[in-house]
Amino acid sequence: MLLFTTLALAQDSCRRTLETEPQDRLTDDLVFDQIDKNADNARAFLMSVYQQLPDGYNRIDNAFLDCATDDAVASRDGNLTDDFRKGRISPQNVIDNAWERNYNGIRRANIFLSRIDKVPTTTENKQYWKAEARFLRAFFYFELLKRWGGVPLMADTVLTINDRLNYSRNTITETVQHILAELNTVQDLLLPPTLADADYGRATKGAAMALKARLLLYWASPLYNTNNDPARWANAATAAADIVRLNNYNLATDFIGLFISTKNTEFIFNRQRTPDQSVEQNNGPVGYLNAAAGKGYTSPSQELVDAFPMINGLPITDTRSEYDAARPYDKRDPRLAATVFYNGSKWLNRLVETFDGGLDKPGGIITQTKTGYYLRKFMGKFESASAYSNQQHHVILLRYAEVLLNLAEARNEEQGPVKEAVDALIALRKRAGILPGTDNRYGIPAAVSQAQLRTIIQNERRIELAFEEHRHWDLRRWKLAGTVLNKPVTGMRITPQQGGTFTYTRFEVTPASFAERLYWYPIPYSEIETNPNMRQNNGWNF
Repeated sequence: MLLFTTLALAQDSCRRTLETEPQDRLTDDLVFDQIDKNADNARAFLMSVYQQLPDGYNRIDNAFLDCATDDAVASRDGNLTDDFRKGRISPQNVIDNAWERNYNGIRRANIFLSRIDKVPTTTENKQYWKAEARFLRAFFYFELLKRWGGVPLMADTVLTINDRLNYSRNTITETVQHILAELNTVQDLLLPPTLADADYGRATKGAAMALKARLLLYWASPLYNTNNDPARWANAATAAADIVRLNNYNLATDFIGLFISTKNTEFIFNRQRTPDQSVEQNNGPVGYLNAAAGKGYTSPSQELVDAFPMINGLPITDTRSEYDAARPYDKRDPRLAATVFYNGSKWLNRLVETFDGGLDKPGGIITQTKTGYYLRKFMGKFESASAYSNQQHHVILLRYAEVLLNLAEARNEEQGPVKEAVDALIALRKRAGILPGTDNRYGIPAAVSQAQLRTIIQNERRIELAFEEHRHWDLRRWKLAGTVLNKPVTGMRITPQQGGTFTYTRFEVTPASFAERLYWYPIPYSEIETNPNMRQNNGWNF
């Protein structure tokens, strides 16, 4: 049974002082030790709660969750993300382990909250640590909410192996209200938004505010807001605007460097990782030798490539955009080159070759791009290097760019295309390198309507937050998945011609299928089987 597993109090959670102890001796008294004046063991246990946060890179069968959307496909045949795309998930086959992982995180947070007062540390430490544990617990509940809707709320309960597992699901409204109340409570008990280096990575007031803004945006969206209550949009806009008014966060100037930074002005909350080469090695083009060879696990789609506008900010479908189908990557939004390797991208001292028969699309049985593209985002600056070196790959869970997008969306839905909404988009486009134009609107029409701005905002989220695990949820909360995810994903077949030119032919890579029941995940069968009070989501009782 998944909901209340992992009963060991400090397994994999303590520092080296505990690693010499047999696992069965990691008891309450050892972890929450009354003579541990430095609270080393308790602090280590709190860090184990952080370790339950999402680890977004290649986390599903070596693929990004975005490979289950219209933005990419997994390069390896039979990848688990194909089960999402083709509607093959079920109560017995939920793919990711989010139910188990997040309830494990909730249980660990509750253990910490119930035991920390035994430890002889300062009142200030206890206040901060308790607030962190409650924030993390709220984060885990949000992860459950966006997958399953209403879920059982455990309060501060720490279940044991002998407890009866007969909890019922709370409603979606109750789940949202619980998360919101927790975030409101801990917001001013957490560390301030600006952290000393020694505290970097810990939850802050800004993190609580940003998660609240995201929660309220979801709550206002069509999947949740079935009666289109305008007050929900107003609340979401206010929550995002409150973060802007903190004046603690700014967009980083270097979009590529943002994702390999140890810290910068845009980060609000990350899952911390030690430097490595994993993103480069797992996703880089496959045609390099030895240590520089990538595995090419992620194939961005032609649909995603087409979503990036021209450098003048106009979509490629606009006749004024200057898009040239014979030179499709010229004069594009610079974020395209920072997100996707396309034919002719410079990497490791040569040009990437994704044309048929090229070094990075050789054919045969090896894993390679299925679409003519490879993922470039999150990687170091290896254009002129000869090999990879370790890079910082923190998993960005909350960043300021999302706050601006949340503000733009909520304010446009509440009030229409007002200046505050447009200005938030302009800030992102300016940072990206879009040209201002003669009107200084960075490609956004002066007489833009609410519906037009909605489309622009949705596309801006898609390209700015690509591969950060937003598209999967955005399409659902907008109630667009039934349309978008029932279309096949396409790629670009690139054929070399005499004279060094190429022809470009769009082709279907894989079909897709999205049924109405897929807006919410199925409760894992093991939970239904062991708990008679656990109600399955609609459409999954078969």
